[in-house]
Amino acid sequence: MDEKTHEQEMRELLLRRYGRIDQSTFRHQLRFYMKHIGWVGVVQGAYLAKRLLDIVASAILLVLLSPLFLAVAIAIRLEDPGPILFKQKRVGRWGTLFTMWKFRSMFTDAEERKRELMAQNEMEGGVLFKMKDDPRITKVGRIIRKTSIDELPQLWNVFKGEMSLVGPRPPVTQEVDQYSLSDRRRLEVIPGITCIWQVSGRSDIPFDQQVELDVQYIESQSFWNDIKILLKTVPALLFGTGAY
Repeated sequence: MDEKTHEQEMRELLLRRYGRIDQSTFRHQLRFYMKHIGWVGVVQGAYLAKRLLDIVASAILLVLLSPLFLAVAIAIRLEDPGPILFKQKRVGRWGTLFTMWKFRSMFTDAEERKRELMAQNEMEGGVLFKMKDDPRITKVGRIIRKTSIDELPQLWNVFKGEMSLVGPRPPVTQEVDQYSLSDRRRLEVIPGITCIWQVSGRSDIPFDQQVELDVQYIESQSFWNDIKILLKTVPALLFGTGAY
């Protein structure tokens, strides 16, 4: 057998072995792609349902709560002249920065006074700053913080798509700078107005446990789970557990 004939036979052998479609392999690949398409459909469907809920609910609440917004704005201005709304850069999904809005609940020099109070931080873990008797908070501020009314302007962030009704709370950049790699998992989803640890104790829960609860939410999030958290948020706001 000459060399040319041998090469031709080898090419034919390789063509027969690898050139034809193996039916079992084809069926396996088809099942894999169908499962992949189904999974993507479920994820995208859940996201669209969540986004639709955010748009509809935030739009309705912004209209219905407008008289309350006006009353709170007047109360804030009467007690302490200055901006009615407080804006702050927060870190959203995948590290995207956005401007988050709240009703101002502190005196206008709160940020300057914070440096003097850092040694009195009562939040375990040192990443967040919390004080039950924070002297920077106004009288009106204590009321709206206890009932989380100060967070309601974030409905505008929800309507714009920067936040969701349910999701891990958006951190400030200084907090993210102190995050460990595991803490950064909180940035994998769109941040929310309410979250699982806010209906489980709010500020009474240490930072490390907040992260654990947020990760549990991310791993098991679903449209119906969001509805459950929203329903639990109502009594949490009424009783003000862990809010300060």
